[in-house]
Amino acid sequence: MNGLDVHPELQTLLAIAALALAAWVAHRLARRLLIRLLERAMRRFGSDRPDAAGVARRLVNIVPALILSLGIGAVPGLPEVAVTVVRNVCAGVIVVVVALAASAALDLANLLYQRRPDAHRHPIKGYLQVIKIVLYAVAAILVIATLIDRSPLILLSGLGAMAAVLMLIFQDTLLSLVASVQITSNDIVRVGDWVEMPQLTADGDVIDIALHTVKVKNWDKTVTSVPTRRFITDPFKNWRGMQESGGRRIKRSLYLDQQSVHFLGEAERDRLRRFDLLREYLEGKEREITDWNARLAGRGQEPVNARRLTNLGSFRAYIEHYLRRHPGIHRDMSLMVRQLNPTADGLPLEIYCFTRTTAWVEYENIQSDIFDHLLAILPEFGLRVFQHPSGADLRSWRDAPALKAHGAGRS
Repeated sequence: MNGLDVHPELQTLLAIAALALAAWVAHRLARRLLIRLLERAMRRFGSDRPDAAGVARRLVNIVPALILSLGIGAVPGLPEVAVTVVRNVCAGVIVVVVALAASAALDLANLLYQRRPDAHRHPIKGYLQVIKIVLYAVAAILVIATLIDRSPLILLSGLGAMAAVLMLIFQDTLLSLVASVQITSNDIVRVGDWVEMPQLTADGDVIDIALHTVKVKNWDKTVTSVPTRRFITDPFKNWRGMQESGGRRIKRSLYLDQQSVHFLGEAERDRLRRFDLLREYLEGKEREITDWNARLAGRGQEPVNARRLTNLGSFRAYIEHYLRRHPGIHRDMSLMVRQLNPTADGLPLEIYCFTRTTAWVEYENIQSDIFDHLLAILPEFGLRVFQHPSGADLRSWRDAPALKAHGAGRS
């Protein structure tokens, strides 16, 4: 009599060990073979990145589950209940592996799509996440139905009564899905756009658009996660139009002391003729003013009725000519120098123009250079910048009576 016949438990254990070893060996061989085939295929198509390896590693896990499911019935001495449980568990594992492989395939599809040059305009990550949610939900139903050995239709029929509960559970997901569809179809936000949403402290470039959140990398290198639906319900600023136009606006004012505005005398006009930018302007204005004043001669010309050049008007003309010749200013876009309503802080003289670049650092350098020059050239026109009295001004006023008294005592 054979020893295994005497000890059937030993025969069962050996059969189980042999089945497990066969499943392990098959898994190793299938994994090595499939990975090698994928690597050769990727090299053949000119790519050294085995992006599909993640899908292959998950699919290979089906092999040992299949071997265990098919071979468990051949193990002697196992009760029928144990065989059924093992087969159901293997079937559930196969469903989970297929779901994970499908999820990895969706990630691979998104990765391949992002290599397209226009992928940032129409991202598909949100749609793929919805497919993943449906995939996982179906897999969960199939796994539960397999483990309890019941038809999945029985579980699906019970979901109708849970529709209201599911709507509450997936409310954010449904709202985010609708928002993602509107964002993509209306081209509201793209990856790479500079968006500004002060109410959520988001001010920077969009680095990722997902189903539930849009990630914004702020200029201070922090990352703000904004709910996707907030881009539909809340106001925000998208600077994409500025970046695509090729010019960035300068809209900044010089606040002038209104008491420094006056008519130009002959000596001041002669001094301003030194500016090449003003020569043509002064000649044209002087002819215009001379013709105007000549028409008043027959009615008895009075100085109060005559037109004269002002230092403020000449300064405005100088700024406009200076900007039109500046290499960093866009001449094909709006350019003007205008006065705004006087305020308690002085007379605002606004410079409105566009730079030739949209890069932040270059834009700030151009703007700073322009205002450095204007502030330095301002005294040439007899104008002053308005500013509130500072500590030095107050000390000079305090010391002025003492200095006068000291001078009077010496005299």
